[in-house]
Amino acid sequence: MDGGRLFLQLLRITAGFICAVLIAGVFLAFGFFRETMPEDDPVAFAAALGTGLVTGSLIGGGAFVPACLAILVAEIGRFRSFIYHLGAGGLIALVLWTLDAAPGQVTDIRAGTTIALSAGFLAGAAYWLIAGRTSGNWRG
Repeated sequence: MDGGRLFLQLLRITAGFICAVLIAGVFLAFGFFRETMPEDDPVAFAAALGTGLVTGSLIGGGAFVPACLAILVAEIGRFRSFIYHLGAGGLIALVLWTLDAAPGQVTDIRAGTTIALSAGFLAGAAYWLIAGRTSGNWRG
């Protein structure tokens, strides 16, 4: 085990997680604000971006433990597959979306499930680009 590689991978993991939750938050915020372009309405664009940052921090708080488990499995198993990270992001988003429902409310697929899955898929893809491609490299 190389200590330098482990430290570099831990930095990548941290940066990848932060970028992943921010991308998911901004994706959800811009979906809420719909057609907001900086040229049309700069105030609405700034509000959407600020809302995305706050949403990203809320997503990060909810997804921290499941994401740590998925990252740990990927690092130990050296799973570098894009599909693994994409699926893990989608699964975490689906679980968070399902747990957010009021008890007894969910009988079928909730409205917005595809949007939540899309945000999770984007988060998984962003994490893979930053840290997932090198999972387990620190082991030598």
